Amino acid sequence: MELVALQLNAGADWNANRQRIESLLERLPVSRPLLVQLPENAVVFGGRKAVLSVAEPLGEGPVQDCFAHWAKRLGIWLVVGSMPTRIEGSDKLHTSCLVYDEQGERIACYHKLHLFDVDVADGHGRYRESDTFAPGNELCVVDSPFGRLGLSICYDLRFPELYRALREQGADILMVPAAFTRVTGQAHWLPLLQARAIENQCYVLAAGQVGEHAGGRQTWGHSVILDPWGEICACLPNGEGLIVASLDRQRLDSIRRQMPVAQHARLRAVWRDKK
Repeated sequence: MELVALQLNAGADWNANRQRIESLLERLPVSRPLLVQLPENAVVFGGRKAVLSVAEPLGEGPVQDCFAHWAKRLGIWLVVGSMPTRIEGSDKLHTSCLVYDEQGERIACYHKLHLFDVDVADGHGRYRESDTFAPGNELCVVDSPFGRLGLSICYDLRFPELYRALREQGADILMVPAAFTRVTGQAHWLPLLQARAIENQCYVLAAGQVGEHAGGRQTWGHSVILDPWGEICACLPNGEGLIVASLDRQRLDSIRRQMPVAQHARLRAVWRDKK
């Protein structure tokens, strides 16, 4: 079983992004089963107007049909890092991570919990996702041939309690599609990912955006696959491309058995007792 992360330099035009993704999918390994992750903003990486132009109701629309077609034609599990989905009765959208099985069926959807409303010392400067998006309010862990997938998106990475909750729900692989800025990525991307892998004893699959984008945005790239010990299995620092790493279930089980931190965790029990 192999894990794959696609690194993209997406722009504001879905058709151009689709062609980029298709060219990378043509380079996938021949082995199956295969778990393939696209980064955050894989569909469109632009301003509000561009986002609204491709946003679809969950479960219908040509963009989602395209993802389902790719998954079925290639016989892969496809995790779409994020695309904008419409919320009935609201002018806001969700940033949604979609999971398709090898039959092209969408089996899970996760709406990004934590919105990136921050100021960064880069060419873009001010980020306010909440101007366009609404946060989700549910965790999502998905059964798959690879183990249980714990879903998250980009800025979620800074909230360790989310990943502990995913681990408590049985996650084996933490999915972290992202569009980390160059400034924050250089400072924090790899340390945060390694911390999430080590403290939860999970594989981490993190596909990122890379390079220069519209509106002065610069993304860090460095897509990476980590094992449950926090070791780097594969990494792509720059440029579009893909990385591949094998899933070693025996190593995962061995690490958890030899250092059973999930069973040793006591903080929640202490809080309960104090109440």
